[in-house]
Amino acid sequence: MPLVFAAIAPHGGIAIAEACSVDERDVAIKTRAGMEELGRLFEGAKPDVAVVATPHNVHICNALGVVVANRVAGRLNGVTPPIQLDLASDTQLAWRVLESLGAAGLSAVGVSFGSNDLATAVAPMDWGALIPLWFMGGRGIPPVQVVVVTPSRDLPGSDHLTAGAAIAAAAVVSERRVAFIASADHGHAHRESGPYGYHPAATEYDALVSELVGSDRLDRLLEIPRELVEKAKADSWWQMLMLQGATREAGRVQRAQWKGTLISYEAPTYFGMLTAAYAPAS
Repeated sequence: MPLVFAAIAPHGGIAIAEACSVDERDVAIKTRAGMEELGRLFEGAKPDVAVVATPHNVHICNALGVVVANRVAGRLNGVTPPIQLDLASDTQLAWRVLESLGAAGLSAVGVSFGSNDLATAVAPMDWGALIPLWFMGGRGIPPVQVVVVTPSRDLPGSDHLTAGAAIAAAAVVSERRVAFIASADHGHAHRESGPYGYHPAATEYDALVSELVGSDRLDRLLEIPRELVEKAKADSWWQMLMLQGATREAGRVQRAQWKGTLISYEAPTYFGMLTAAYAPAS
């Protein structure tokens, strides 16, 4: 089936109220409301599988990654009670995605962890996957199955656009209802006190991304200069390009334009957080 839903979702721990200290409980309120809305929309779309593009899993030189382990599991560090998920991978779709990426001429590898038997292997679930899935399907009954994919900053932006289309093509030949989640925090240089210091490029980048998402013009993402992305310390451009490619390909197959809706944006600390939902126009 073609994709049924897509989202841009942040992965900062402050998006989950239960993960915050008392002093942080009033931080990122807009984002938490946005994540709750994404959860409702995700549930309404009834996906069986969530393909999550996360920048915080394995980093492979000059290649995209697809986790082919039987399960992915992880927890947020230092949080009590624990914020943790243990989810089954849709390994059949994962291998189809890997095959589709290769057929599109992209460099991509399958990734596993621990056990040499893929049927018993459990790959680490990073916070880039865990936090969006906490709201979208990870705590469902039954929980959503997942396919974790990783971008590669060594590859050009156009390759990530192609990768998104390849993921959507793999979904088409699947019998599953598939959602695509671009796990993305934006500029990380909003405050001098942050780990990356301050740079005005963070505000510039986030304003541009908010404008493109708000006006439903992700087709202009490739126009953003790579230098601006890097100066802003952005953590989102690659995954959003994958989302653009995926929704464009899904729309071509469905013969329907996909519509994006900006739900929230804020930079409550040193990094920007945005929530947005995408679905085929009725």
